Amino acid sequence: MDDTDRYKAGMQVRRAVLGEAHVDRSLTKINPFNEEFQNLITRYAWGEIWTRPGLDRKTRSCMTLSMMIALNRPDEFKLHVKAAFNNGLTREDIKEVILQAAIYCGVPAANSAVHLAEEVFAQMEKDAG
Repeated sequence: MDDTDRYKAGMQVRRAVLGEAHVDRSLTKINPFNEEFQNLITRYAWGEIWTRPGLDRKTRSCMTLSMMIALNRPDEFKLHVKAAFNNGLTREDIKEVILQAAIYCGVPAANSAVHLAEEVFAQMEKDAG
């Protein structure tokens, strides 16, 4: 697979996981400074890793949420909480990921994740309502 094909595959997965609206918004923000970075993450994060057959998207979402908790990346965590539903996770699944992270990443990190997830759930309910 060449970089053009990897980009196309990555964009397809990126849209499926993050949602059309989110990706469309991010594409409107591309400028000369961030264009290469956007291309890189589309090709490699989404086109190389998320397209691999070894793990399903639900498992990848669980892993990503866990890593965002461990690394204290609240913006990415919130993005991936919302995306997790597109990959088949439920609120209960997300709660289990956070509880698991409490043991291995620490209670303060998990406490923050609980609050961030609740913010996302509330926003999703508001948007649906």
